[in-house]
Amino acid sequence: MIAIKKYSDLTRDELFDILKLRTDIFVVEQNCPYPELDEEDKRAFHLIQVENQIVIGTLRIITNSNKSYCKIGRVAVHKDYRKRGYGKLIMEAALAFIKSDLKEKLVVISAQQYLDAFYNNLGFKNTGKKYLEDGIPHQEMTLEL
Repeated sequence: MIAIKKYSDLTRDELFDILKLRTDIFVVEQNCPYPELDEEDKRAFHLIQVENQIVIGTLRIITNSNKSYCKIGRVAVHKDYRKRGYGKLIMEAALAFIKSDLKEKLVVISAQQYLDAFYNNLGFKNTGKKYLEDGIPHQEMTLEL
């Protein structure tokens, strides 16, 4: 089951499960001691994928009222569920929501460079902006819907 909810509509348990999964991956697994939470979470839509009562995937969608695009970030799939197509599934659900519900035409992501082929297969294009974020090579990518 996939659900997309505003921050204010998340239950306490859903928020906890999202933050635990993100912390397990981005802080512990990737060894990046940085503040995982930020103010963007409060204004984001959060996608949650649940299988067998376990949150196995999540991402957040950030709209920018003064800009002509939205951002997808914090894309995470539980390590026991990787390489099964869940990452693609949650990205496609997010892109469909952005197009149909938010009516946005441009999506921007900050992608870890090793995931270049994954995002290219979804239609994202590299803008050429490359940088280190928390010691991990990243690149900006965009997708026109």
